Amino acid sequence: MTTLSTHVLDTTRGLPAAGVAVVLTDAAGTILGTAVTDADGRIAALGDELPPGVYRLRFDTGACFAETFYPEVVITFTLDRAPHCHVPLLLSPFGYSTYRGS
Repeated sequence: MTTLSTHVLDTTRGLPAAGVAVVLTDAAGTILGTAVTDADGRIAALGDELPPGVYRLRFDTGACFAETFYPEVVITFTLDRAPHCHVPLLLSPFGYSTYRGS
């Protein structure tokens, strides 16, 4: 079983993105958890411990900027048997990137 965390950074301002709503779903679309990033742009734990499988994080990125090309970002990823997975999102009004963090 794996625990999951995330972190959203506003690369335009070079600051954490606080107040971003995030929804975790499984591959079938069942909601497993919801949370909002804290003042440091983090969600320390999202959902319960998760078995291996395919999951999605949906970020309400439209709340970050007055104007943005991406009002939401959905990241689909596979969890293995690692004890923890961290999925950061680097965000600007006209682009984003992500990676498997530690």
